[in-house]
Amino acid sequence: MQIRDANDADIAGITAIYNDAVVNTAAIWNDTQVDIDNRRLWLQDRRKLGYPVLVATNDHGEVVGYASFGDWRAFDGYRHTVEHSVYVRNDQYRSGIGKALMVELIERARAIGKHAMVAGIEAGNAASIRLHEKLGFQQVGLLPQVGTKFGRWLDLAFLQLLLDERTDPDSKPAA
Repeated sequence: MQIRDANDADIAGITAIYNDAVVNTAAIWNDTQVDIDNRRLWLQDRRKLGYPVLVATNDHGEVVGYASFGDWRAFDGYRHTVEHSVYVRNDQYRSGIGKALMVELIERARAIGKHAMVAGIEAGNAASIRLHEKLGFQQVGLLPQVGTKFGRWLDLAFLQLLLDERTDPDSKPAA
């Protein structure tokens, strides 16, 4: 497995993984699949903001997972916080891909001076919550019945990882 920055050749693989998650999981609280153009614009937008989109590829060069982060909220006061997303191709679950992508994402967030990383996870996704906890995330909140998919209410668990020990938000993080 290789983890690298995504490029335009990866868009079809990213789109397929995204759409599979839309159709078959509660990981993405969306009912609508996207097309290649949608993911291409998404990738361009992330690049413009200076945020990474990472892919994990197998020995054949196929995209088997992807990850990114973006602004948690649009207001200036949240500028040091990002929310991430990690998706793994359905035939590759529990193979270490998600963890490897997350480790790299965490390092990328630290490298650009972010202070906190937030995860919003469907509360029934015990495997994802465990993975986050193994990487140092702590559950900091639970919002019951804030979403719906597959004809049922979904609860949203919030987990957070502090990326540095700054006490002054205007200071630079220690190297």
